[in-house]
Amino acid sequence: MLTVRSDVHRHHHGLELSGGTVAPSTESPDRAERIAAAVIAAGHPTIEPDELDRQLLHQVHTAEYLELLETAWDRWQQLPDPGPAAMGFTWPARGLIDRRPDDLIGRLGYHSFTADCSIVAGTWDAVSTAAAIATTAADRLIDGGAPTFALCRPPGHHATADQFGGYCYLNNAALAAQRLLNRGAERVAVLDVDYHHGNGTQSIFYDRSDVLFVSLHADPAFDFPWFLGRADEAGIGDGDGWNLNLPLPRGTTGDRFNEALTVALERIRDGRVDGVVVSLGVDIFVDDPLGTFAITTPEFRSIGAAIAGLDIPTTIVQEGGYAVDAIGRNVVSFLDGWS
Repeated sequence: MLTVRSDVHRHHHGLELSGGTVAPSTESPDRAERIAAAVIAAGHPTIEPDELDRQLLHQVHTAEYLELLETAWDRWQQLPDPGPAAMGFTWPARGLIDRRPDDLIGRLGYHSFTADCSIVAGTWDAVSTAAAIATTAADRLIDGGAPTFALCRPPGHHATADQFGGYCYLNNAALAAQRLLNRGAERVAVLDVDYHHGNGTQSIFYDRSDVLFVSLHADPAFDFPWFLGRADEAGIGDGDGWNLNLPLPRGTTGDRFNEALTVALERIRDGRVDGVVVSLGVDIFVDDPLGTFAITTPEFRSIGAAIAGLDIPTTIVQEGGYAVDAIGRNVVSFLDGWS
């Protein structure tokens, strides 16, 4: 399978608030390095991404948000005593007014929803390159017809139109879906199999019927992102009925996951979509430190094969997965489902 990748991601490794302390982010460069090595060893051809399409970025994200991401580090450096990473510490939570401040630190809070994301010198280069990787993979899918893999880092499915969080800054899967629409697809499905609900992708397309969003994930009653991803969230307006959440319990096994996947795939078939974007999170793996599911490495292949059985043009976008020693094997096992 053609893989689109870049080494630019290495310039980004931020800080996060974890366990009551600020520490280097669990979402590290080593993740993509391990995946790339495994993909290459498995014989999958790789290419560099095309130039970033800024007009496409503005179809998915707001201009104010993009301006913040691109300029925040330089502005942070102009503060009297800047720390090692740009981070907000106040958010427009319940009871506060949702109004965009002028101050940089206020804007960092306004345009984020968690304390697991920060901005460092290489963040914009990394996230914009990840976006270019996703859209290039969508282009190659259209041009060649064969499935493609976008090895994106940082991931993207938690990023909303104007907020970063969950290690995500630009929504790579949403950008890939919008690219397919721009190039002629009438309707696209985004199938999210990451352990965590893709709250950003849901929110971007929640009032639209040209993108069907289907997600299998840990029940937000007990895990991140907690405030979105429940089964009764079906879309609004034109999007009513075009959002399907399949929350799953702790300890979900391969059999239970495949039961939910069968429901998901049937909904995609019913949607008569022209293309599929898979948000691939391998944090459903049994030994993932940020998950509670029990999916084994061989089971990733059966999950991939089931999705391949849709026989719909598909591009796969890398999301989560934090069991670094196994991440490459798990991704390649999933890709092998198309062989």
